[in-house]
Amino acid sequence: MNFVKRAGMSLGARKSKTAALLAIFIVICTLLLGGFLLQAAAARQEADAQRTTGVDVTVKQKGLTSALADRLGTSDIVNRYTPLLPVRAAGHGFRPLASHASKPDGEARDKDQGPLAVNGVRDSGMLLPFSYGSTKIMAGRGITPEDTDQRVALIEQRLADENNLEVGATVQVRSGDGKRTAPLTIVGVFKDPTHDPTGWTPPHELPGNTLYVPMGTAQELGTGSATVSEAVYRIGSPDQAEQLHAAAERLLGAVSFDFRVNDKAYNDQIRPIQQVGTFAGLTVWVIALGGALILGLIVTLQIRERRAELGVLLAMGEKKWKLIGQHAVEVAAAALPAVALAALAGQLVGQPVGDALLGRHDDKPTSAAPAPHGEIAPLTVRVEPATVVDVAVIGLGISLVSTVVPGIGILRLHPRSLLIDIE
Repeated sequence: MNFVKRAGMSLGARKSKTAALLAIFIVICTLLLGGFLLQAAAARQEADAQRTTGVDVTVKQKGLTSALADRLGTSDIVNRYTPLLPVRAAGHGFRPLASHASKPDGEARDKDQGPLAVNGVRDSGMLLPFSYGSTKIMAGRGITPEDTDQRVALIEQRLADENNLEVGATVQVRSGDGKRTAPLTIVGVFKDPTHDPTGWTPPHELPGNTLYVPMGTAQELGTGSATVSEAVYRIGSPDQAEQLHAAAERLLGAVSFDFRVNDKAYNDQIRPIQQVGTFAGLTVWVIALGGALILGLIVTLQIRERRAELGVLLAMGEKKWKLIGQHAVEVAAAALPAVALAALAGQLVGQPVGDALLGRHDDKPTSAAPAPHGEIAPLTVRVEPATVVDVAVIGLGISLVSTVVPGIGILRLHPRSLLIDIE
């Protein structure tokens, strides 16, 4: 008789043991699928977090130009970047803020013209005060790379309140030497948490007299060299910081430069996701090994119980490998429906379990401190065909190992010894 057909008949004759074997496989396959789903979900969420959170690197060097900053920003590992070009300017048609304290006697006259601190940026959201939420945009929006050729401005709330300015209004800003005037459309109003100094302070140092404009506008208003004070770059992970440092060395030469890596947000938000992914991967291995061990013990017990059956079949001339194959087919027949049931269970409970382990990032933070950078997309657990195939392959592998290893003992036995040793 064909050993596959004989395996089917054996499963039908041992319904209770077949049901127990199926239940064990359902548990194993469900746990395996859960591990794979958590791994995949953690990997997707980590990739999204690297894009939205990442690691901020600040580069400073005397003589760093916007052209050099742009060239470094074209690196493949840079997701976003912005240089910061500070210039001085004066208001035309509106009044900058002034210190409420009296100017001390003997205070040297400010040789730099202009009470406004104008900062040229490519992407205001990359500046650390905006990125980490200490400085907030109260109305409108910030400066973006799309504003490169636009004459727009992001102004501080105190300056806007002093002159009754709002988003959409136009202000005239004059260069420090008074030779050029640029009309700027206000696209956003931000609030700097820094309080006004109690003592006398030069107007351009007052936090309310700060404006952010596109780089081209700042270069137009500037009177000196177009040297940026710093450039901030966002990369995916701390491991890429060394690559960016090497690229900066090639670009900026042997002259020393300040290279600071800020990976606190990355560690706070991404490390827990990576830990869950590592835990899920370890779980898969533990379940696979444990499942193979448990099923191996069960098959060993079944072989001992069926010694009479094995002896009769060997006496009838059945080949030993077919006896092992029969047990393998019996176990595999329980594994395949278990994979289908595990996939159904994954669809039903995968998302709630994933939320419990990784948490949902669309919930509002319980503390008053704002989340840095951007919010990570909510965890999504998806049962994909490739994942089910992986579980099926491992399940069949477990069934093969758990039957072949105990079945090695059959190869050493003879029909007479099996029949004589029947208890």
